[in-house]
This record gives sequence, C-alpha cells and structure tokens, in this order.
Amino acid sequence: MRHLKKGRKLNRTSTHRSAMISNLASSLVFHKRIRTTLPKAKTLKPFIERLVTYSKYNDKLHGRRLILSKILGSNRKKVADLLMHEIGPQYNSRGGGYTRIIKLENRKNDNAEMCFVEFVKLASKEKENNADKKEENTK
Repeated sequence: MRHLKKGRKLNRTSTHRSAMISNLASSLVFHKRIRTTLPKAKTLKPFIERLVTYSKYNDKLHGRRLILSKILGSNRKKVADLLMHEIGPQYNSRGGGYTRIIKLENRKNDNAEMCFVEFVKLASKEKENNADKKEENTK
C-alpha cells in the first residue's frame, strides 16, 4: 500500500526525477508551451503552479529566492526573471490554475500518451489575436 507516498516515480531515481521536473519547468517558462508525456505533465503541473504563485508574492526578493531554490541548472536566473517580470504579473488577479494540459494522440513509437502543457492566459490571448486577424481578413 502506498499510503502517504505522494508523487509519481516515472521510473527514475529521485535526483534524475527532480532534475527532469526542473528542466521541464524551465522549458515551459521559456517556450510557454511544451509537448511531453501525460504522466510527466501531471507531475509538472503542481510544480510550475507553485513557482507562479511564488512569483506573485509581494516581497519580490523572497519569491525570487524560493524560485531559485526549486530550479536547477545554469539558466535558473533567467527563469526567475521571466517568472517575476512577465508571467507572474499576468496572474495577479487569478487564484490558481495557471496551466492547462491538452491531450494529443499517442506516440507512434511506444504508444505513450502525449500532451501539451501551456499557460492558460497566454494561450487565450494568442487565440484572441488570431481571431482578430481572421476577422480583419474577412472584412
């Protein structure tokens, strides 16, 4: 029985798993949308939402230090800057649910369930811009 054993193992060691989640979060912050497997996406979602919540803190130094403690690698300062200055301020009025998971077809090689992970508000703005462009073209 797995009582009080939270999280997915993803068939990796604990250090590999933490590095992988950190790298996925960095990629999501840089690219705003990534394609990955469904179990990885479900593991990434609470991790990245916690980072966005940290970026919304009133005391910006404390939030930045919390983000830097969770993100590994050489580009962690860039990730913290993007979260603090671009992504975090967009969600000040939102209480949670900053990301969405969109399921795709299974991968052909091993039939793994694939999906997109993206930020919610950023994607809706892009769709609105595309809709506005389509309306202008039809006129």
